Amino acid sequence: MLVTGCAVGPDYKRPEVTTPETFRFQESPAEANSIADVAWWGVFDDKALQGLITEGLKNNYDLQIAVARIEQARALVAQAESEGKPQLGYGTFAEGQNAITPGPHSVGSVNYGAFGGLLNASWEIDVWGRIKHSTESAQANLLGQEDVRRGVMLTLVSDTAAGYFRLRELDRELAIAEESTATYKKTLDLFTYRFQAGKDSELPVTRTQAAYDSSYANIAALTRQIAQQENALSVLVGRSPGPIERGKLLTEQVTPQTPVGATTDLLKRRPDILAAEQVMVGANAEIGVAEANFYPRVGLSSLLGAEGVGVGNGLSGFGLWSLALNAAGPIFTGGRLEAIYRQRQAFWDESVAQYRKTVQIAFQETSDALVAQKTLVGRREALESQIKSLRHSVDLALLRYDAGRASYFEVLEAEQQLYPVEYELAQTQQDQLIAVVNLYKALGGGWNTATDDWAKPQ
Repeated sequence: MLVTGCAVGPDYKRPEVTTPETFRFQESPAEANSIADVAWWGVFDDKALQGLITEGLKNNYDLQIAVARIEQARALVAQAESEGKPQLGYGTFAEGQNAITPGPHSVGSVNYGAFGGLLNASWEIDVWGRIKHSTESAQANLLGQEDVRRGVMLTLVSDTAAGYFRLRELDRELAIAEESTATYKKTLDLFTYRFQAGKDSELPVTRTQAAYDSSYANIAALTRQIAQQENALSVLVGRSPGPIERGKLLTEQVTPQTPVGATTDLLKRRPDILAAEQVMVGANAEIGVAEANFYPRVGLSSLLGAEGVGVGNGLSGFGLWSLALNAAGPIFTGGRLEAIYRQRQAFWDESVAQYRKTVQIAFQETSDALVAQKTLVGRREALESQIKSLRHSVDLALLRYDAGRASYFEVLEAEQQLYPVEYELAQTQQDQLIAVVNLYKALGGGWNTATDDWAKPQ
């Protein structure tokens, strides 16, 4: 109790941070439940996507790196704890000499030999808490690496889902491009027939040919982008570049309900916030280590051994032992210990600022995802209505052209207005899905799912 009471260094206390009552752009009051409480397979309901995520959680190299760093941190904890335990060592020696002894009438030689062995033990009594704080710092690093691992897992899930939805959006764009190419081909055939029949000039033919070629070139560009996106997803899940299995179409994907929960829950759910707090815990403990270095180190030491000495043909031996209480401390270090202490204090200040910054970024990312969700709904509805009107416009233009009441320009203009809007709708549908992904990640999704269960979808 006396030794424990002598420990120096500050006790850790989490610094205060300002948290708003609600998230910006949060439409409903704070709910008790949150989408972050749901495991990732309950959010992304697509078997092909779930298979990709599971594969990534087993094979991704960033995750393997994070696991290896956890093992390093665990070894550092054991290393720090070992300093507070008795240390036992041994030593042996053997030595032989030949000495020449001159005399008044002759010169002789004498053989000397010495050998021995000993055991030594020492134990530092952690009076000032140096070893205790050093162990706390190592344990904080271990816990922080565990949080980093969960952050890597959450990022992997989110990046895989976002990449998959991007792939399905490119598939949709390719389908639109193929549809537009077929439509332009029919229009080109119609204009060519009328030109050859002498019913129209060559200008509609050349203009439509240009639109057809542009659409065909877009197919080639999208095919390249799809292959590159497949390669990126393959590497992300830990396999060589290759094709990716598809599941639901982009238009078949369903966005789940996304309650966000209380704002204060963010501090205990997001792995990057938890990791940043462990950095503060470690920084606080390091201040205790630096402060304890100003005081003497107190310990027990003991020695037990035997030594033998041989001279000529004679041999003698004896045993030895010792038990001592010792203390050693600094008197003058040229300002080294003071500089270390100031450095640890400054690192604590840095860790606090980084923690508060991480919290602010978490609220920003959550608000960004919420505003995306809110605004994309209206944009999608407007685009769907616009596409419906444009499709009707194309049909009317063709009817008017066949009846001789409209020029080729009216038909071509109606078609050229339709397909870009269809591309925008596909991108908006993708953005809606990615907004769910971003919100899930921003809230610290899957925080209550056991680490070992992440790669085992239920």
